[in-house]
Amino acid sequence: MNVSRIALAGGIAASTVLLLAGTASAHVSVQPLGEAAKGGYASVNIKVPNERDNASTVKLEVSFPTDHPLASVTPQAVPGWDIEVTKSKLAKPLDMHGKKIDEAVSKVTWTAKGDKDEAGIRPGYFQQFPLSIGQLPEDADQLVFKAVQTYDNKEVVRWIEEQKEGAAEPESPAPVLDLTAPADGGHGAGADDKNGTGSAHGSDERTTASAEASDASNSDTTARVLGIVGIVVGAAGVVFGVLAGRRRNA
Repeated sequence: MNVSRIALAGGIAASTVLLLAGTASAHVSVQPLGEAAKGGYASVNIKVPNERDNASTVKLEVSFPTDHPLASVTPQAVPGWDIEVTKSKLAKPLDMHGKKIDEAVSKVTWTAKGDKDEAGIRPGYFQQFPLSIGQLPEDADQLVFKAVQTYDNKEVVRWIEEQKEGAAEPESPAPVLDLTAPADGGHGAGADDKNGTGSAHGSDERTTASAEASDASNSDTTARVLGIVGIVVGAAGVVFGVLAGRRRNA
């Protein structure tokens, strides 16, 4: 194997990592801040990347699951965005802490405001929309949140396709929140709410949501950069070794 082939292989490997990193984060997703335990409450981020080079994302609509309705959905204010929370009547009321709940949040809509040229998520950027949600179901392993992303050129992308077991990822997958087992066999954060402390718990989560989201994003970026650097350094080491061997044999 000559030096040019080694260099080419290293370049291809590094490019592949960059390509895969971009693909993995190229759709709307829901990311928990910490755990999303069954029967409890959680803070999550709806992460929205802008996939267009010539348009900005100016609206996001997230619909909540109807098979496992969430009575408590509280968005955190996001600078530059108006927020509208839509509730719907439930066919079957929910029992939460001894109270009957006959309506639940069915949709949250974020709409960009301000100067048209500066509003929204511009090309090359992403935005996170924090939410405090609960009470999470105890009889489900995941929740599906269907999202609709609108650009300022009127293009609409519907992230509503559900993943089917054993099938390849759909072209426009719906965001999915995986639920974890209840902590210590209990009901996760929901146990605090039964004692009347749920409001404070949700407030603390919302207060720390932005900081934790930033840390998560930075960690994700750092890991990708280190991975790429490792590949490049490894390829360079191979090239150096080949050249050194040729010098000794000369």
